Order: sequence, then C-alpha cells, then structure tokens
Amino acid sequence: MKRKFVTNLILLLFLNLLIKPMWIFGIDRTVQNTVGDETFGLYFALFNFSMLLNILLDVGITNYNNRNIAQHNFLLPKHLSNIIGLKFVLAIVYALFSLGIAAIIGYNNIQFHLLLFLIFNQFLISFTLYLRSNLSALHLFRTDSLISVLDRSIMLVLCSILLFTSWTNIQFSINWYVYVQTIAYVLTAIITFVVVLAKSGRIKVRFDLSFFRVFLRKSYPYALLILLMSFYNRIDSVMLERLLPNPIGKEQAGIYAHSFRLLDAVSMFGLLFAGLLLPIFAKMIKQKEHVGQLVKLSFTLLIVPAIIIAVSSIFYDNEIMAALYTSSTEHSSGILGVLMTGFIGIACTYIFGTLLTANSSMKQLNIMAFCGMVINIVLNLVLIPRFMAYGSAYASVATQLFTGFTQLGLALYIFKIKPKISYIFQLTFFIGAVIVVGLISKQIGQWFYGYLAMLAGSVILAVLFRLFNLKDLYQIIRHEKE
Repeated sequence: MKRKFVTNLILLLFLNLLIKPMWIFGIDRTVQNTVGDETFGLYFALFNFSMLLNILLDVGITNYNNRNIAQHNFLLPKHLSNIIGLKFVLAIVYALFSLGIAAIIGYNNIQFHLLLFLIFNQFLISFTLYLRSNLSALHLFRTDSLISVLDRSIMLVLCSILLFTSWTNIQFSINWYVYVQTIAYVLTAIITFVVVLAKSGRIKVRFDLSFFRVFLRKSYPYALLILLMSFYNRIDSVMLERLLPNPIGKEQAGIYAHSFRLLDAVSMFGLLFAGLLLPIFAKMIKQKEHVGQLVKLSFTLLIVPAIIIAVSSIFYDNEIMAALYTSSTEHSSGILGVLMTGFIGIACTYIFGTLLTANSSMKQLNIMAFCGMVINIVLNLVLIPRFMAYGSAYASVATQLFTGFTQLGLALYIFKIKPKISYIFQLTFFIGAVIVVGLISKQIGQWFYGYLAMLAGSVILAVLFRLFNLKDLYQIIRHEKE
C-alpha cells in the first residue's frame, strides 16, 4: 500500500503543480487585480456563502461512498443508479435553502445573479466529486488524477483568452469569471460521468425513496462533519462582508482573499493526500492491516512542507504580497503569516482526520468539528469589529490548530500509535533549524533569492534530519510488493 500511495501521489502532485499554480497566480490573482478588491471581495464572499450549505448537495455521500465502494466494489452499479437520482433531488433542496437564506440576509439583484451561477457551479463540483469518489474507491488513481485538473485546465485556457488576448470583444468582468467556471464544470462533469459509466456498465437512474432513506441514514454523520468543517473553514469572509459596513466589508473580504488564496492553494495539495489515503486506509482497516507506517510516511511528507511554508510566509509576507498584488498589500501582508501558520493544523486534519473518517470514528470527529465551529464563530464575532480582516485571520489560525491537533490526538489514541520520542525531537529541532535558516536568508540583498535560499535550505535540512529519506522512498517505489 505504501508503494501505491507514493507512486500515485507523485503523479497527482506533478499534475496539480503543473496546472493549479498557473490558475491561482496567473488567472485568479490577475482577476482580482483587474476588477479590484471591492468587486472581488463581493464575489469571494458570495462564493464562500455558496459553499457553506453545499453539504445539502452531498450529505456525506462522497466520503461514505468512497469508503464503502473501496471495501465493496460490486456495489458500484447499484449505488450509481440510485445516487445520481438522489443528487438531483438534493440539488433542488440546496438551491432553495441557499436562495432563501440569501433573501433573508438581504442580498440585492446583482448578488443574486452571481449567486445563481455559483449555486449551479457547486452542484456541478459536488456531482463530479461524487463520480470521482467511485474512481478512487476502485483504486483508479491515475484516471482520477487526470480528471482532478481537468476543470482548472479548461478554465485556464478560456480565462487566458478573455484576459490576455483580443480575440473576443468581451469586456472582462467578475461575471465572466463565474461564467467561465460554469462552462468548465459542465464539461468536466460530462467527461467524468462517461468515464465512470464505462467502468460500471449500463445504469438506469432511479428515484428509490427507500434506498434514499437507508443511504442517508448511513451517510448523515459524514454530512454533519462536512457541514461543521465548512462553517469554520469558510464563514470568515461571509462574516467580514456582513458584519462590517459597506464598502468596508467588501474591501476587507477582498483583502482577506489576498492571503486566503495562498492558503487555499497549499491546502489543495493536502486534499490530494486525503483523496488518496481515504480508500487506502479504508481497505487496510477492513483487512485489519497495521496503518502506523503509512500514517507516519504520509504525515511526514505533508507536515514538513507545511512547516516550511508557514515559517517562510512569516519571514517573507510583505515581499510575497507586494509581488502578487497591486493594491492594499500593506494591509494584507501580515495576514499571510498568520493564516499560513494554520496550514500546520490543516495538514494534521488531512492525515489524521482522513484516518478517523476511514475508521468511521464520526462521533469523535463531529464533536471536534462542532467545537471548532463554535470557537471560530465566537472569535470572529469578537475580533472582526476590532481588527477586521486580521481578526478573521486570528480566528482561523486558532481554529485550525485546535482541530488539527485534536484529530492527531484522537487518531493516536484510537489506533494506539505511539510516535517515537526521537521522531518528535526530529520535528522540533527541524522547526528551530528552519527559523534559523530564515533569519540567515533575510541577510541576502535580493528578497527573491533569499526566499529561494530559505526554501532550498529547509529541504536540505529535512534530508539531513532524515525526515525526507530519499533512499527509503526509492525503495518503496522500486521494490515494495503490494
């Protein structure tokens, strides 16, 4: 299993490193610089609002299905026929709830127009993720990896034409940014459906209420977990836009988006780990295999970059923001270091939360997530009026570290994993060494070269501290039998 994880992780990382940085820094950042912080802040708040209730689109189906099909492959045709029907029913429920709440909190016609497309986009994303969960459950990781970058690849092409060429007479606006996303998600959903259909054989879409009841009863703990986590991950910008008077609220949401975009970018790579690990952990647990070695390997491969990214973002926050954005960088730069520190907690969540999900430890996870939601909302209510976007950043990092370390502790306790003291010392000394490298790198005249020197020096330290053992990784890829 370690060989399967490492080899497919390399492919997945390669594809995502090829496409997603170009999307985030070439397109998404350019769009914000083009339309301005206030307009992009409005879009960013609406996008996160559409994500808050998207659990109604999924109700835990994707995670439960991934785990279930990984353990019982023969159920794919039956479940696919019924769940597709269920997804369409849930789409109507989600749209009605989202639009109803939007009306209650006072969104205007312009906001409703954008929100309609964002709601439809969320349905397409959810539908595609469900279809992909079947591919990863069947351990078709290479196919799933290619599809994982398909939507962004299509958006990259279409947005590049609109932003950087004169081939069309379209005046680029935030509306067109949303329309392009819709086109890409539609095409990706269709292609993914065709691929899954080829693996499952002919299906007939059913609306079986008895199946819906039984399936939802099993999946609702996963739904509750995703809902609670969505609140503490995504509510920050919504509260900024709503709690502060206009136009300050929209502008602060846009400033917050400067740094959150980078956190979201690195978090995507953590999500890749989780997507690979969930079906692998589920199968190992069913077969009563010991997961300790894979947990250590995957955690190390993610926590080391998380530490490097967090520390380097603190040292070079001003320089990074000034290089990426054309406005408000003096306000957003300090937020970057705060938010990126939370990535350490997020890394713990993607490894240990995934392990607990594969083990169906949903009660513990939901209690943890509920506490995280309460902490986040209370901190935002207290800190936003005083510190604005900085207040949301402080609330986010506190929540992410609390939830991440709580899941780490739960996983170690439930699976009786005892990390070696030497490993804990390795990580502790590594953090201290990275800080020292950061201090030294700041003495280099040109900041970009100093930043690269810090990253390179930190990776070398990871090898010297034997956190990255290149020989062992090579042996896993080359020789280990599955």
